[in-house]
Amino acid sequence: MTLNSKGDRRGSNIKYHPFAFTEQGVAMLSAVLRSERAIKVSIEIMNAFVQMRHYLRGNIAIANRLDAVENRFNARFVEHDIKFEKIDENFSKIFNQLDASPQRAKEGVFFKGQIFDAYAFFQDIIKTATKEIVIIDGYVDLSVLERLAVKKKNVAVKIFTNPKAELQKIDVDQFNTQYPTAVMDFTKKMHDRFLIIDNKELYHIGASLKDLGKACFAFEKMEDAKTLIPAILAAL
Repeated sequence: MTLNSKGDRRGSNIKYHPFAFTEQGVAMLSAVLRSERAIKVSIEIMNAFVQMRHYLRGNIAIANRLDAVENRFNARFVEHDIKFEKIDENFSKIFNQLDASPQRAKEGVFFKGQIFDAYAFFQDIIKTATKEIVIIDGYVDLSVLERLAVKKKNVAVKIFTNPKAELQKIDVDQFNTQYPTAVMDFTKKMHDRFLIIDNKELYHIGASLKDLGKACFAFEKMEDAKTLIPAILAAL
């Protein structure tokens, strides 16, 4: 075979050995060259082309399988990412709930001098009320109203105290101009102090709310609030 090239070089029919055969070229060559050796070489070359096609097809199949595996893994990772995001979201809700509703001690003792700690504890309880706060304390004064200022808006306050208590009606009226609505009533039937939150939680407090931390006292969240709250209110 010859390759004819036209260019700047001398001569118009420069002969070069071919660099490669195509499969069709080998088929055409086998029709021209009929010697035993030529036929054998042509067959080997054709076999090489066949093997090459098989190799390429095999690689394509492997590549397709790898793509399929990769797609499945990607889908799994996306699915796991969604699940982990859901888990993170659930944990966030739990932690937010814990932050919003911190666990308070159900009983304990405040010692003399723990004035700030005792009042902070009292105010934390007040902040949890959503409907109503009932205070039963025979010695309420203006400082108790000051602590009640942290309550949520529109939470009603009822105060039952001794007629000789320092708290006056004018104090309650002034409180209501900013933090409505509080009412005061009088009773001599209670010796101990009680705090009722939303008619659900009942605290027994061993000191007057105006004297928290001035002397050692104990407090307790009563377990049977559902039964005790109506009984206490009825006894006022």
